[in-house]
Amino acid sequence: MREALAQAGLAQAAGEVPVGAVVVHGEAIVGRGHNAPVTQHDPTAHAEIRALREAARALGNYRLDGCELFVTLEPCAMCSGAMLHARLARVVFGAPDPKTGAAGSVLDLFAQARLNHQTQVVGGVLAAECSALLSGFFRARRQETRMNAQPLRDDALRTPDARFAALPDYPWAPHWLDDLPALAGLRMHYLDEGPRDAPLTWLCLHGNPSWSYLYRRMIPLFLQAGGRVLAPDLIGFGKSDKPKRASAHSFEWHRQVLLEFVERLELEQVVLVVQDWGGLLGLTLPMEAPERYRGLLVMNTLLATGDAPLSPGFLAWREMCAKNPGFDVGRLFARGNPHLSAAECAAYDAPFPDSGHRAALRAFPPMVPDGPDAGGAAISRQAREFLARQWQGRSLMAIGAQDPVLGVPVMEALRSQIRGCPDAMVLPQAGHFVPEHGEAIARTAVGYFRP
Repeated sequence: MREALAQAGLAQAAGEVPVGAVVVHGEAIVGRGHNAPVTQHDPTAHAEIRALREAARALGNYRLDGCELFVTLEPCAMCSGAMLHARLARVVFGAPDPKTGAAGSVLDLFAQARLNHQTQVVGGVLAAECSALLSGFFRARRQETRMNAQPLRDDALRTPDARFAALPDYPWAPHWLDDLPALAGLRMHYLDEGPRDAPLTWLCLHGNPSWSYLYRRMIPLFLQAGGRVLAPDLIGFGKSDKPKRASAHSFEWHRQVLLEFVERLELEQVVLVVQDWGGLLGLTLPMEAPERYRGLLVMNTLLATGDAPLSPGFLAWREMCAKNPGFDVGRLFARGNPHLSAAECAAYDAPFPDSGHRAALRAFPPMVPDGPDAGGAAISRQAREFLARQWQGRSLMAIGAQDPVLGVPVMEALRSQIRGCPDAMVLPQAGHFVPEHGEAIARTAVGYFRP
């Protein structure tokens, strides 16, 4: 049944109802299948049917005498009929299906004594896990339907869903908020994976011009360790709504949205994971509610306090953005991360189909505080004081050494401002977007912050 659950996960990643099945002959799995009627345009492409087909090919016989089938959801009438026709010895299912189940919930085809073959049925194996997977899928679908019906503000744009179809290694269900006071009706997207009562909650904040896709290499390791992961898209980025005017963005406003986000979701035992603007904003959050935060995982970012000059690398980046407001986001990622596939680079460009969707990309570079009276500078100085003197959590820093904007010198200066922060992990091949090399960082972090 664990293997069937793994197959169900593949269905969920493809946007299908998460049902998985395997056929076992002796001690060997001879057939696997997951739901695919939508992607294959095939009403018969249920997990059980696909597993039966594969098993029949493997054994060279459509009769599967002596075989057992494990499936995460009680089979429907179509699949039950196919199982009986294949003469399976036993069917084991996880969650009952009160709407279409044909193994006892709606009807029981397996109890028909007049049929010429009898198959044993066992239900309820890992039922809680199988049910949770299904209920989570349909809950997210209902939420997405509701949020898609949310009116779009006249002064904002919403990237079409088709731009995010089939993103590589980004299988997670969307979640949405639109009722935070600071949002004023804008729709904010975030990922929320793992148990709500997890011992650690990893809050992953991205920067400019990335989005929550940046953390796809780290999220699976945090989840495998039993953690909960939240990864919001800042307004103007990713799947979140995008104000049309650059003037809509400010340091204080984005910070307030994040403060309300943490409060609304009642996050506790938080390890704050930050990179780029995720750090400029995120490192100012713990001082507002220190009891919520357990640790900091800091990657290629800074505290822009306005009382120290910005690095030459950042000033060059700001100038490039001003001169080339339509720069190719995917090409930027490809240049600094040659290991990325073309599809991965395209995923970074997906939120920005035209110049109208790029107001945040134009707004953020000049928004970095560069003087003591600039927006966000005073708050950042307060955060620097808090992190240096009052911070009680653990800290871990990882540096992409190839970063020309926020590289080793900038990060070492930041490390000296965080109380108790040990020597940094330095990744020689990583650039500015260091989470693209994040597997090693995530493994280290899981052990370092383990409760």
